[in-house]
Parts: sequence; C-alpha cells; structure tokens
Amino acid sequence: MIIKSLKLKNYRNYDLLDLTFDPKTNILYGDNAQGKTNILEALYLSGTTKSHRGTKDRDMIQFGYDESHLETVVEKKGIIFQIDMHLKKNKPKGVAVNGIPIRRASELFGIVNVVFFSPEDLNIIKNGPAERRRFIDLELCQLNKLYVHALVQYNRVVTQRNKLLKELAFRPDYEDTLDVWDMQMVQYGREVMKYRAEFVEELNGIILSIHQQLSGKKEDLQIIYEPNTPADEFEAELKRGRPQDIRQKTSLSGPHRDDISFHVNGIDIRKFGSQGQQRTTALSLKLAEIEIVKKIVKDYPILLLDDVLSELDSSRQNHLLGGIGHIQTVITCTGLDEFVNHRFPIDKVFRVTAGTVTSEN
Repeated sequence: MIIKSLKLKNYRNYDLLDLTFDPKTNILYGDNAQGKTNILEALYLSGTTKSHRGTKDRDMIQFGYDESHLETVVEKKGIIFQIDMHLKKNKPKGVAVNGIPIRRASELFGIVNVVFFSPEDLNIIKNGPAERRRFIDLELCQLNKLYVHALVQYNRVVTQRNKLLKELAFRPDYEDTLDVWDMQMVQYGREVMKYRAEFVEELNGIILSIHQQLSGKKEDLQIIYEPNTPADEFEAELKRGRPQDIRQKTSLSGPHRDDISFHVNGIDIRKFGSQGQQRTTALSLKLAEIEIVKKIVKDYPILLLDDVLSELDSSRQNHLLGGIGHIQTVITCTGLDEFVNHRFPIDKVFRVTAGTVTSEN
C-alpha cells in the first residue's frame, strides 16, 4: 500500500497544501516548529481517525477557522481509495471513502495501515503503563475490528460505572444497578484481555530475532502481558473490590489498568535496564510492529519517522534504515545530514518553511 497524495486546507499551520509522495522514501526537512510533524500527523489521522498526539479535533483546525479539510489518496493492491476528512470545532468529524460517508471509525481501519515512530516512542519502556496500553490499543485497532468493538464497549461501560459510583454518595439505593454494569464489564473486559494476550504472543514470535540482530546476538527479549486481573478471576475481583470502588468512586480493577513488561535475558528492563537497552527495545518494538502488520494484512504498512534519527546512534540508525528500504517511508529531519545522503537512497525531498512546502527534486 502507498499514499499517493495529501491535500490539506486550514489544518494546523497550513492554509492550503497539495503534496504528491514517492512510493519509496520521502524526506521533509526544515527548522524546528515549521510544520513537518503536522504533515505526518495528517497522514496518521487519515488512516486511524486519531492524532498520534492524542489531540482533540478542534485543536487541529487552523487558528481563526471553524473547520478543516484533509484529502488523502491511497493505492492498495491496485485499487485507489480517496479518504476525505472534515474536522469541525463543535461537531464530530465527517469521514468519507471514495465519496461515500462512513458512520464508524472502524470502517476506515484496514484501508491504510500506518506505523508512527517519534522520539517519544523511545520512552515507551520507562514511561507509565498508560503509554504501553496506548501502544497496544493503537496497533490492535488497526488490525482487528473485533477488538475495536470490544474496547469501545468496555470503555463505555467503565465510564458509566464510574459515573454511578460517584452518584452512590448521594443515592445509596442505586447500588443494585452496579450488577448490570459489572456483568457487561466482565463480558467486554474478557474479550479485550483475550485479544491483548494473543497480540503479545504474536509480537514475541517476531521480536526475538529482531532484537538479537540489534544487540549483536547478546540479548534475548521477551514481552510479558500483565493483566491487572486474570480473565477467569475478573468477576470475583469486581465483587470483592466493590466496597473500595464505592469508597474511591472509581473502578480499580480491569483491563484499563493492564500493563506489559519487557525482559532482556530474564531481567525486567523497565526497572533495571540502561537507557541504551530501553531504546534498543523500543526500536525492536517498532520494527516488530511493521512485521506484524505485514503478517496479518499481507502488505507492508506506511512508515512515518518523526525526527527519530537524531535520537539514535549510528549502529541503530543503520539497523532502522536497513530494515525499511522496501517500505514507503516519510521521514522528517532538521537537515539533510551526511548519514542520510550516504546510507540511504532518497527518492523525494521536500523543504518545509513556516507552513509552505517546496519540492527540491
């Protein structure tokens, strides 16, 4: 699959933009705060309906305007898809594929698969569990529509249950209705846990050889899924923890508190790993993400690299660049550094300056 073109109107710092991409390597370079990441964000948004920054729709609309428009043309297995997206300040976004409006975000998943790699991803190992859950959710939502459904329903139930727990302080007679939410929470929660466990297992099958290669065959990496509560004990745990949930007015157990840990040669590197080990693991994770998309979708994803090369040493840069030569890649960097020119064939170069993009070849 390849992204052929992108058009933006009143998006972030772009009044109007029309870009045509090369099927292989595209480089966007320019100073900081000129709008390079905004282009990657727009491409990611077109594939997933969400910003990788977790930004609300209204914040992506150019200052002083009420709506914004994105048009992305994608070619997948010889078929052309045009994805149109309207972002509005006070209404949900409108999305159309080939001129036909879609009602659910899940209908867009699967048309274009995107892997985003930014400097923040290098901290996924040492940051909090929310970051690691977000990684699993963003990846699984692109690959599995059943997971999307289970996760959306589960989050809805947790929100409603938390709302009820807050109301119990004023209306204790509502406590019996908790049973209804608990039943749904267990049903959808078990589905979420099942898909997450399968995903981690699949990831382990791919990441071991990638990490051995990156570490010069010195390290064996294993990812361990750590559910907050085992699936078969979830129902009993909710009942047991109910008094505390009522006291704290929030749901304290369930997949919304899951985590994953990374073990190198049997040692948990979240706690005991050096920064270099943590970064190598994060890089392995991204390269494995590419392979897992290839395995499930039978096609390579589009790779978006946001200023990551400046954060990696030369051997890790070589591994990353060596592993992505056959994929459509959009890279942002602050300058056309020597290493890119010497080690990597560049097919298209764009210079980004204060919301205007000029093609240099």
